[in-house]
Formats: sequence, structure tokens, C-alpha cells
Amino acid sequence: MNMALSETTTTEKDALINRLVEFISSVGIDVQEGLTGDVTFVPGLDIQNGTLIFDRKKLLYPGDLLHEAGHIAVTTAAERKLLHGNVTGGMTEKEGEEMAAMLWSYAAAVKLGISPAVVFHPNGYKGDSLWLLDNYSKNVFIGIPLITWMGMTTKEQFPIMKKWLRD
Repeated sequence: MNMALSETTTTEKDALINRLVEFISSVGIDVQEGLTGDVTFVPGLDIQNGTLIFDRKKLLYPGDLLHEAGHIAVTTAAERKLLHGNVTGGMTEKEGEEMAAMLWSYAAAVKLGISPAVVFHPNGYKGDSLWLLDNYSKNVFIGIPLITWMGMTTKEQFPIMKKWLRD
């Protein structure tokens, strides 16, 4: 599963989606297949009441499932069920959670044994996917103090997670 997304078949893409959904569900995040609107922050994905909804036909990049699940995971349990749509959009107090969600999704990719490039694809991350991948390959994890403060890992053990959900 380390091949480029453009080289995958529909069957391989479906198998990857199924694997990611199984992992996301196994760590305690509600995830459901269903219809998403035509306009969502990430094509084929939506968050409603803290549940990750994915539309298999509209989902362009399966790795986006991990990133959006990361947003849910790094949100406090009390706020998780309140999440909708673009969970950080326009909320400056949530900007740090973007870095935490990226680290969470990187750790998930490592745990699953899939290439981090599946998550950090060239059409995401405001054009910085290669920069992020380069940093991660050098064990430069921007935002590690935040995800450590959340109690999800330690600087020394990352990308191994102590827990996959914030309290």
C-alpha cells in the first residue's frame, strides 16, 4: 500500500478506506459511511455531532479520513460531540489543534504501516505536504509539546501513542 494514490485501483482504494475506518472506529471515534453534501471542507468527508461521516464516492484521498479523525481525537471528550464541519475554521483558539491532528494522523499511519504520504498528499496542507513529510522523516515533529501536553504521547516515544483519544 505504499504506491502512489494515482496508481491504486478502486478495489485497493476501497480496501484502504475499510482499513482506515476499522482503525478509526477501534480507537473510539464514531465513523459512518453516508452521504455528504456537495460542499464540505474536505471532499467526501463531514463531521456531524463528533461523528466522522464519509462518502466513499466523493472521497478523493483516503488519508483524509485519518486527518479528520485526528481533529476529533485531539478534542476534549466534553467538546467532541459538538464538532461540526470545519472544526477549526475561524476559531483561533483551535489553530494549535491542527498541528496535533497532523501528528495524530502521522502516528496512525505509522501504526497501520502505511506510507505517511497517503495522509500528507500533495493536494492538502496548503502545499506543505512535502515539507511536512521531510520534517517527519527527520523526526522533526512540530507541535509535539501540544500533543504531549494533551497526555496522548511523550516526546521520547512518539509516534507511539499512549492513548488515541484526548480525555
